[in-house]
Amino acid sequence: MAPWVLHVDMDQFIAAVEILRRPELAGLPVIVGGRGDPADRAVVSTASYEARAFGVHSGMPLKTAVRRCPEAVLLPVDGPAYDAASAVVMDTLRAIPGAVVEVLGWDEAFVGIETDDPEQVARAAMTAVLEATDLHCSVGIGDTKVRAKIATEFGKPRGTFRLTRDNWFAVMGDRPTKDLWGIGSRISQRLAALGIETVRQLAEADEEPLVAEFGPSTGPHLGRLGRGVSSNVVDDTPWVARAHGRETTYQQNLVTPEELDSAVRTLARQVVLDIHAEERACARVHLKARFAPFFTVNRSRKLAEPTFDADLIADTALDLFRLLEDDRPVRLLGLRAEMVPPEGGYDPPRTHGRRGNP
Repeated sequence: MAPWVLHVDMDQFIAAVEILRRPELAGLPVIVGGRGDPADRAVVSTASYEARAFGVHSGMPLKTAVRRCPEAVLLPVDGPAYDAASAVVMDTLRAIPGAVVEVLGWDEAFVGIETDDPEQVARAAMTAVLEATDLHCSVGIGDTKVRAKIATEFGKPRGTFRLTRDNWFAVMGDRPTKDLWGIGSRISQRLAALGIETVRQLAEADEEPLVAEFGPSTGPHLGRLGRGVSSNVVDDTPWVARAHGRETTYQQNLVTPEELDSAVRTLARQVVLDIHAEERACARVHLKARFAPFFTVNRSRKLAEPTFDADLIADTALDLFRLLEDDRPVRLLGLRAEMVPPEGGYDPPRTHGRRGNP
């Protein structure tokens, strides 16, 4: 039996959970985000396929989404409901004989399995998840994590697709580099400036210009992505957080020092509750500020010693803000507490495991 990586991805997960609770919404354009109020400065968490047909996508401001799809049904985000559904999905995948499950988020996971018929395992997983949750999923099959992840997009919705060394270039060779997992629009634009526009061109590119443009680690990594090469080791070790953060988009811009001080201290108290639960103190404070209309900066500072003191964390964040010397109105603030490492340190990044087949 050969080792395979399956990438299980729930179809329109958040919207599907909501439609289960409101069957009358089936077939309608559904948008989930924020408090479900288009007047809020919230973004789309997910959209049903019917809403996506109008150009609505995750991360889009709700106001924009409603303009594109005025007849959409807007719903607020319900995190606990998605946590509960996700837990059932992951437990179902873990029950597959011989499976190793690496959870990637609410709605997706890698499944490592040794089998001579990965399609049969994929179909069995889809059936088991549907029976346990009434939710549909798609499964990408690959000989590496990258290939399995990308394969899922060809199987959606409710299907499977196999992507391996044997058909990698036939399927992906002529596609733009932004179709690769881990390459967004900015990196694809920088690659295009080097004359690299397709996956095949990236795979065949000399390493030297990639290193010159992206550095000694990222450059070769991008070349490997072009060939679909990555780890094929699925690791079920529980993920250990390095930091906890909170951020808020304010319905009214923060314009006075008093408003800013109050907002930062509220975030600091929330973050301290999170790191107390981990029993690991804050060692570095990260501040994110988004000024009106939409300009974002990030700053950080290491503390003299680790702390659970919310006031000290807030004071540090406010000092970082003052150093920006920017008096424009603030529409979003984020505060992140980077914690001291756990005993024994962090595990090496999973994506840097042994490589799969080239």
